[in-house]
Amino acid sequence: MPLAATSPELLTSAQQELYDWLADYIGSHHHSPSIRQMMQAMGLRSPAPVQSRLRHLQQKGWITWQEGQARTLQLLGGLVSGIPVLGAVAAGGLVETFDDVQERLDLAPVLETRGLFALTVNGDSMVDAYIADGDVVLMEPVPEPSRLRDGTVVSALVPGSGTTLKHFHRNGASVRLEAANTAYEPIELPADQVQVQGKLVAVWRQV
Repeated sequence: MPLAATSPELLTSAQQELYDWLADYIGSHHHSPSIRQMMQAMGLRSPAPVQSRLRHLQQKGWITWQEGQARTLQLLGGLVSGIPVLGAVAAGGLVETFDDVQERLDLAPVLETRGLFALTVNGDSMVDAYIADGDVVLMEPVPEPSRLRDGTVVSALVPGSGTTLKHFHRNGASVRLEAANTAYEPIELPADQVQVQGKLVAVWRQV
């Protein structure tokens, strides 16, 4: 997930109107709205103008957004400093994550060049890997999951279920997501149903 390194470009009045509404909505609800909600707020009858504005907001460095997935929208809106805490990751069951950037870890700018992101751990399934409930894990994006080393700790998205933090193992056409706690059974799925979002770089424990 790229981080903006420079000030975003100026917006048109229509783009600014949508951005201001998004900022108010996310500030109040703590998650991004649907395309339909944006259409209603902007007084539009078609999703096309909203999607066009969102593309321009992203191109100009004001938001991040995966087209077709409104709930992935995150505000940048200015100079981005530090590493974004994108949500919580389950170390137990599966939870939804990446609703919005809630806070930032103020670490050295050199880390930003790697595209690192941070997740707060929920649960105790990784305690034997010295990752406890409430810890913050720093993750590096994985452009080529096929090159991951067996046993790497990853944050992995299971479509329709959520994101979990586990040891990654590949067995041919299947993937095993294994906890570091004997109380939890491994999660085994076809490889094409698992999206590896990042691999563990460091663990930060707030005391």
